[in-house]
Parts: sequence; C-alpha cells; structure tokens
Amino acid sequence: MARDTSSIVKQSRREGYALHPKAHKVMAKKTGIPGQHANGRQGKSSLYLTQLREKQKVRRLYGLLEKQFAKLMNEASRRDGLAGENLLQLLEQRLDNVVYRAGFATSRRAARQLVGHGHFVLNGRRVDIPSIRVKAGDEIVVRPKSAKSGYFTVLDDIVKNSSQTALSWVKSDAKKMTITVTGVPTRAEAEPDINEQLIVEYYSR
Repeated sequence: MARDTSSIVKQSRREGYALHPKAHKVMAKKTGIPGQHANGRQGKSSLYLTQLREKQKVRRLYGLLEKQFAKLMNEASRRDGLAGENLLQLLEQRLDNVVYRAGFATSRRAARQLVGHGHFVLNGRRVDIPSIRVKAGDEIVVRPKSAKSGYFTVLDDIVKNSSQTALSWVKSDAKKMTITVTGVPTRAEAEPDINEQLIVEYYSR
C-alpha cells in the first residue's frame, strides 16, 4: 500500500498549517518553509500558487497521494451539488478519518495505521483498507483480539484526551469500542481552515 512517509512536520511548515498535532509546537518555534535556502525559493505569489498550496495542504491533511486525490476530485465534480463540498464529504467519509474523528486515534496517520493493521471490523467483516468509504448505518467495532492489546485497553483515556468535538453523523462508545455512522458529514463539520473553491479552481484549469 503506497503512502507518503515524508516528515509531517516538514510538510506542515511547507504548507504553513499544522497537519498533525505534534507540528503545533515545532511551528511555534520555526516559521517559514523548511530547507537551507527556503527563503530564497519562495518567489512571488500567484493565484495558481495559492490554488496549488491549498490542494497540497488538504491532500496532505487527509493523507492521500496525488493520484488518489485527483480521482476523488473527479468523482466529486461528477456528483450533484458543489464540487468542493462533495470533495470534503468524500474525504470525511474515509474509514481512517472516521476513526480519527471518533477520537480512537490521536491523528489521521495513527488512524490509518490502526486500520491498516486490521484492528477494526466493519459491519461484521474485518477490514484493513483506510480508504474504505463509510455510509449511514455502518458500524465499526474494534476486533475482539485487538481489544486486548495495550493500546485499546486505554482507549477510554485516549478518547477523553482527544481534541475532537462531537459530530452529528458519528456516534462512538469508547467503553464498547464501537463507532456508528448515523448520517453524512456536513460542510460545517469538516475541517474549518479549508478553502475548497481554490481546489476546484486548480483542477478546472
């Protein structure tokens, strides 16, 4: 399974946005893009560059590779409604994102790893594909074997310390180790610091 293994902190500095909780502290001390000659490479800003950076920020925030993101944007454009909001809805409905949103993981990268290692059961079937799209009525449960591991024995504390706020379309129970999808994500509940219209414009060139 292909994935981006580059430093999430360097990615965050490049995008000027904390893509991971641990990036907050580093970015408070170090500003600007990484690299010895970074300041000399910044150049003039342009609409294209603004669109590109927004696309890269969101792609990296949700942990997708370029081809995956472009394919999702293509699907979002074919759907009824606003393409940008459709894109965010598709991103939010990924299984790894739902695990993160429920507070079962401290970051999307951690959630992707948990799913990839097969720690979850979706509607009674073990899954290990982070990009699986969930829908209303789906139930995600921690595998009985995984529930005995050190990580999941303290899941209640992990959820309590999570920075995630309650969502109208996801219900979770840390004690029972279950996540239930009750609806579809709304734009208001997606990541707030995203200008999805810039991404639509980037792919409409």
